[in-house]
Amino acid sequence: MAFTTTMLSWSVLEFGGFMGGELANSKDAIRWATDYLLKATAHPGTIYVQVGDPNTDHKCWERPEDMDTARTVYQIDSQHPGSDVAAETAAALAAASLVFRKSDPQYSKRLIHTAMRVFDFADKHRGAYSDSLRSGVCPFYCSYSGYEDELLWGAAWLHKATRNPTYLNYIQSKGQSLGADESDNIFGWDNKHAGARVLLSKEFLLRNVKSLHDYKGHADNYICSLLPGVSYSQAKYTPGGLLYTMPDSNLQYVTSSSFLLFTYAKYLSSSKHVVTCGSMTFSPKRLRTIAKRQVDYILGDNPLKMSYMVGYGSHYPNRIHHRGSSLPCKANHPQPIPCSAGFQSLYSNAPNPNILVGAVVGGPDSMDRFPDDRNDYEQSEPSTYINAPLVGSLAYLVHSTRS
Repeated sequence: MAFTTTMLSWSVLEFGGFMGGELANSKDAIRWATDYLLKATAHPGTIYVQVGDPNTDHKCWERPEDMDTARTVYQIDSQHPGSDVAAETAAALAAASLVFRKSDPQYSKRLIHTAMRVFDFADKHRGAYSDSLRSGVCPFYCSYSGYEDELLWGAAWLHKATRNPTYLNYIQSKGQSLGADESDNIFGWDNKHAGARVLLSKEFLLRNVKSLHDYKGHADNYICSLLPGVSYSQAKYTPGGLLYTMPDSNLQYVTSSSFLLFTYAKYLSSSKHVVTCGSMTFSPKRLRTIAKRQVDYILGDNPLKMSYMVGYGSHYPNRIHHRGSSLPCKANHPQPIPCSAGFQSLYSNAPNPNILVGAVVGGPDSMDRFPDDRNDYEQSEPSTYINAPLVGSLAYLVHSTRS
């Protein structure tokens, strides 16, 4: 939820001017999440990071209205650290504070003050939350990338939101040890390095913060790793042209990378810079073209002619891995559906009775194949962290198309 909130806030900050009537809806969604995060961080020294035992919950397939599994609450504290989830929460609150700075200044101040306190906690009590909570989060939501990326990401957002020199000094002195120049080219809920590089590059490109000059190079290296034709590119693409990172929920990396391409192109255009990949250079226009190709693929310009956004177009996934969508609604089936009884719907070949309009699923495999199998969670499960960065990309594309 925290990463979703950060990315939806970033979408609004960069492209909110293009959202029209949807801007209010985006801000409502952000506030819904930040209200929750404020409650989860209300007690200093403790952050409530999860509700529900995932091992128990995954043994049931039931509607939210029928849930009867224990609502176990998991928390991190000084004895059970979770710098990754804490720093991401700080990033979310800081980013959202910028969204509400003009429209609700009091709420914005509350968000940023909480973000600062939560980040201090994350930095002081270091450790990965999955090491502290173990089977409470793994193997479902393990932190594989460690917590250093979140500390850099959180500091970057706090620098942007506060302009307090403390955070700039933190980035300057600790950025390298936190992985600022690592060669990883994955950006998603578990690894924030690429996002931090692009976000901090803006400080040099548009605000002329010379001490952050290296982040332009770090951002370039990430972008170069995605570009076809660059000798040291790490990216793989399907035969149909989709960026392919890994089999589990691959579209999360597509939507997040596309957002960074559009956003970095914006920074480069405004500062009259280009991407440098060794002896090759690429214009902002080239970045936008690549990003648009990815969004077009998601929306149906692909070998299967399938939109991976549910409810969009005439051909989209009908059997998504989603309990509420796959089980009959209360109006049609008022009686409770017990924990194990719902698995009949999970394994059914029938289309989902409730269309989860707008949800984006995990997407096709490395050969552009998509089985539309509800039990295949890697390809058929939607998530908010897939959708959030796509909001910004779509807002930009609507604007550019009209222009």
